[in-house]
Amino acid sequence: MFDRRLVTHFDWVLLLLMLGLAGIGILNLYSATAGWSGTPVYLKQSYWLGLGLLIALGVCAFDYRHLEHTGFILYGFNLLLLIAVLVVGKTTMGATRWINLGGINIQPSEVMKLVIIITLARYFSERDNTRGYSLGELFVPFLLLGLPVLLILKQPDLGTSLLIIFIGGTMTLFVGIRRLTLIVLSLLGAAGATGGWFLLHDYQRERVYTFLDPEKDPLGAGYHIIQSKIAVGSGGFFGRGFMDGTQSQLSFLPERHTDFAFSVFAEEWGFAGSLLLVLLYLLVIIWGMFIARRAADRFGMFLALGVVAMLFWHIVVNLGMVIGLLPVVGVPLPLFSYGGTSMVTTMIGAGILLNVSMRRFMF
Repeated sequence: MFDRRLVTHFDWVLLLLMLGLAGIGILNLYSATAGWSGTPVYLKQSYWLGLGLLIALGVCAFDYRHLEHTGFILYGFNLLLLIAVLVVGKTTMGATRWINLGGINIQPSEVMKLVIIITLARYFSERDNTRGYSLGELFVPFLLLGLPVLLILKQPDLGTSLLIIFIGGTMTLFVGIRRLTLIVLSLLGAAGATGGWFLLHDYQRERVYTFLDPEKDPLGAGYHIIQSKIAVGSGGFFGRGFMDGTQSQLSFLPERHTDFAFSVFAEEWGFAGSLLLVLLYLLVIIWGMFIARRAADRFGMFLALGVVAMLFWHIVVNLGMVIGLLPVVGVPLPLFSYGGTSMVTTMIGAGILLNVSMRRFMF
């Protein structure tokens, strides 16, 4: 029997915030790709948004607690897909990240962001540790986190690997870690980062060198970030105006429809417009935390928290990347950068948040 409370408790605030951000992103893509031949990029993004919205509403249709019973099944299946990518995956620009399933190209590393959220949410919801987790008790969640990270690093895809680590780390910190364990993990993390430097590919090391000194190779490795900072800075306080940005309209800014979409927006709308956009993202994060706080059970709370962590780290890394505060690692801005996989993944995350919010009255 249909429960009418599901309709009365529908979270219109979250949905309108997400659609508002996506609408601004499509408008920005219209400006960024004006004059391009072929099917307009902004139109493709609109199609992806429509598909993502349908999937998000579909996610709302079933009780999110069913995911608790399928978490480890989804995890195992996605691990097999990651292994299959390394064996028979499609290689593009030196990276093997896609696999063809029945004529559809799938990026399992992107799906793993959602799968790891569901898996860790189930694991932590079943174990109420009021004293905080010790190092030994964190072995299983770290193993669940480490296996997909290692497989994704082999593709290689450093950006997605870091995001999965950030998502899992945020959920673990929220659960609670003993003080001594946190100190040990911090020391191990510092040592791992130092040792990991020697495991990076040459182009990944080059990105770090470029981040530290982009002027060293202004026409090569440093070109992207230099042009991005010029675009952001030239916007001033109120911006140059819609479709009047020189860096984007004169094609100085590379990847202006994907990783550096925010740079286009900042040049055209300035500090004022950028601040408004960041505030909208902040509202989404705050509202997502509010949903997690009101969740009916521990699994729903951790599920919502994981989705919020995914959105938060995407936003932080992308914005830090385009203004030169972080190395360029190819992380899209949710609902803003062009990309079908990113759009659908984000909307599925929104569907999960809506699902948890709608069923907050159930016990």
